[in-house]
Amino acid sequence: MRVDVVLPCLDEAEALPWVLERIPPGWRAIVVDNGSTDGSAVIARALGASVVHEERRGFGAACHAGLLAAEAEYVCFCDCDASLDPGLLTGFVRQLADGDSDLVLGRRRPQGRGAWPPHARAGNLALARMLRRRTGLRLRDLGPLRAARREDLLALDLTDRRSGYPLQMVVRAADADWRVTEVDVPYLPRSGRSKVTGTWRGTWQAVRDMRTVLSEQPMSAVAGGVR
Repeated sequence: MRVDVVLPCLDEAEALPWVLERIPPGWRAIVVDNGSTDGSAVIARALGASVVHEERRGFGAACHAGLLAAEAEYVCFCDCDASLDPGLLTGFVRQLADGDSDLVLGRRRPQGRGAWPPHARAGNLALARMLRRRTGLRLRDLGPLRAARREDLLALDLTDRRSGYPLQMVVRAADADWRVTEVDVPYLPRSGRSKVTGTWRGTWQAVRDMRTVLSEQPMSAVAGGVR
């Protein structure tokens, strides 16, 4: 199976070696440098990753740049901070290939003290409840570890370029009647401080971004994205 793994990256030089050595053999790592100043891009390239530069700041901007650079049938997303093991994505892709799901998400299960700060967990819970009201999906997490087919993702025509990108993917997938499943995954204490959920202010800014996504009307144009 041809698989590309998109790794949005902003100053993750310390974590990159750990993450990249866990990319499954034969898969391609696409590190999307979102304006790092710590040499992350140089390290990623030296470790064999493909590097894409996205000047526009934003988690969604980095993720989408990686999606556009991907060429494989299957595309996975993973944070680049050593909190999630990309090796776990082999099971995600197997579900897609076997026809059991159209979008596989990792439900984070904290491992160790400080892996998931209370304010970040509270924000995630609030979003999961709002998502349920909007789509009917009974998800327990909106984590960044995920996998789907590239062509289907492109058909969703994702437009958010900030923190709402992962949520918009799920919302539009639900509107298009995708089969969305969750898989429990260990969530480790990240390397360095989160750029999004490292503070209460960052967390609730992300929640505001995602509330905007939840307010959008269903788009009938994406209904044909999945075979």
